[in-house]
Amino acid sequence: MEFTCKSKDLNEAINNVIRAVPQKSPMPALECIKLFIDGSKLSLTGYDLELAIVTHIDAQSMDHGEILVNAKIFSDIIRKLPYENVTIKVDENLKMTITSGSAIFNIPSLSADDYPKVLEIDRSDFFKFSQPVLKNMIEQTIFAVAVSDSKPILKGELFDIENGEFNLVAIDGFRLAVRKEKIDTDDRFYFVVKSKALSELQRILSNDPDDEITVYVTKKHAAFEMGSYTLITRLLEGEFHKYKGSIPTKFNTEAEVETRAINDVLDRCMVMIVEHTKAAVRCNFNNGSVYVTVSTSLGNYSDECSVNMTGDPVEIGFNCRYFLDALKASQSDKIRIKLGGSLSPITILPYDGDDFIFLVLPVRLKN
Repeated sequence: MEFTCKSKDLNEAINNVIRAVPQKSPMPALECIKLFIDGSKLSLTGYDLELAIVTHIDAQSMDHGEILVNAKIFSDIIRKLPYENVTIKVDENLKMTITSGSAIFNIPSLSADDYPKVLEIDRSDFFKFSQPVLKNMIEQTIFAVAVSDSKPILKGELFDIENGEFNLVAIDGFRLAVRKEKIDTDDRFYFVVKSKALSELQRILSNDPDDEITVYVTKKHAAFEMGSYTLITRLLEGEFHKYKGSIPTKFNTEAEVETRAINDVLDRCMVMIVEHTKAAVRCNFNNGSVYVTVSTSLGNYSDECSVNMTGDPVEIGFNCRYFLDALKASQSDKIRIKLGGSLSPITILPYDGDDFIFLVLPVRLKN
């Protein structure tokens, strides 16, 4: 088996598929990247039994075959090659020779017979969507995915598609993030994708507004097909939180505020907060300003910023990090904050519309 390809193209492909390769596995084959050559196309696969990333690049070859190579050493070698082209040859004893200019590496490879078969996805149920829009939706919601194992279903995000509306939802029990967009389908989809798979998907998705992604969905798996890449993931099973009933509909107070202004005030709060104490930040909306105070074992801090406010004054406590994560995810110069009282969630929305809705649960303040 022998082929030649561009070093740059091979390096980029390896950098993406290697993210689905486990660093340690009881199956040595899973610590490898599978290379499959079929004439002018070289396919690369990384797989950890839960997540697979597959891509292909152009190559020059007359061969047809497949081989496994340790992902880490292969990545290190290809990244440091001195010339534009690389030639890879595997002999009958599975010795791999990698040649680029005067640089020659000889490393062992493994038979592809030891590699588990990547699931073939039924392509009956699917939808198409904009790559950069999906990328942005993930960026704006993934901060709210649960990291605790107490409720595994919340370690992923819900794809809720119905009546031409696409809601991407994350919730961890302390905050909720919903990002919504219109979608050109009348079909119903409701499934949960692990946050790890979404993080890897986000890295691969294009920023070109003309690029689309096709998502194939079965009962237990989803495949995301975009350009030369396919990402296949096992879906999370269980009942996702009925999030729509958690979003408040009645508010006593609304404030419009410059995102940068309130972000800076809260960012300075973090200097005083010892993470393990989880000290609550006290926030008082009153008289066209929001007054912020925090008191910890390190000391005290107070500050304020102007808001355009309507409704009743309200004092509320919250976890500062959770609020800052939501502000960063808003990606807006200006936001609306809605409050239903000191014990109701803080609702954060864009200045115009409702493309995103972020909730942060309050913390009960001590007098």
